[in-house]
Amino acid sequence: MLNVFTLVNGRLFQEEIESLEELSRFQPIWVDLESPSVEEKRWVKQYFGLSIPEDVTDEDLEESARFYEEPNGELHIRSDFLIDDDEPRTVRVAFILNQHNAELKSRGVLFSIHDEDVPVFRLLRMRARRAPGLIDDAKDVLLKLFDADAEYSADTLEEIYDQLERAGKLVLSGDVTDAVAGEVLGAIARQEDLNGRIRRNMMDTRRAVSFMMRSKMLNAEQFEAARQLLRDIDSLDSHTAFLFDKINFLMDATVGFININQNKIIKIFSVASVALLPPTLVASIYGMNFKYMPELEWQAGYPFALALMVASAVVPMIYFRRRGWLK
Repeated sequence: MLNVFTLVNGRLFQEEIESLEELSRFQPIWVDLESPSVEEKRWVKQYFGLSIPEDVTDEDLEESARFYEEPNGELHIRSDFLIDDDEPRTVRVAFILNQHNAELKSRGVLFSIHDEDVPVFRLLRMRARRAPGLIDDAKDVLLKLFDADAEYSADTLEEIYDQLERAGKLVLSGDVTDAVAGEVLGAIARQEDLNGRIRRNMMDTRRAVSFMMRSKMLNAEQFEAARQLLRDIDSLDSHTAFLFDKINFLMDATVGFININQNKIIKIFSVASVALLPPTLVASIYGMNFKYMPELEWQAGYPFALALMVASAVVPMIYFRRRGWLK
């Protein structure tokens, strides 16, 4: 899918392109390619003179492979954006910023290439349509995308906190069964994974914004906006650290309750084993094969032995119960 965005009276307007002829009618500041076809790449190359490599969204970790500037002035940035749905993940987006296009008489065009739709992109499109003056050029688009990504991450962190609050109420209620503990541990593990993804995503955004500031591509107003964005990211980092501490506390508390439940079971088995020792002793004595045993000729010997075994089991149980060892 190929979408172009033009700036009209301070608002961002979107057009979906289905042919090269349609593309030639616009002078966009932003060209978004979502899972672009070979034909769409060819249109971009013919109209903008931009070749899009096949490995443009590969997940290289080296900074030199993700943030660099071409001799012709093109800036290349590969950054991750968070998607929080049923399966939280990050999506690699490749940005190519052509800061000035003399042939199209434009102040620059931002190209974004990604494999699936990104919520942050939808958020920016909605805001730019409703708020005139939000975006002035292609560099503003890139900065606002990173800013929206930080805000999206902040909203996700609030959701994580709410989920942990619900898990905490279950854990601290005191009546934690193994089933409840398993459910809580699963929820905590999911939130820990999402929190880690957010932290990694913010680290990646910080690197991208720092690269933009070092490249001296930003004007004074944009530079100050980038500095404010970095401060926001620092505050999000502190919040993720706080959530990690909360996750560890809930994890330890839940595991502690599981251990308590297991200890209760083991205690019951231990008490039962001890209570059955005296009857076993009685049965062992009267199971001896000695020739001279007084009770062998006694008519009430058998019921006496049974009663003695029952009594020897009941008396320890009463004693354990009074001491509170069966609770």
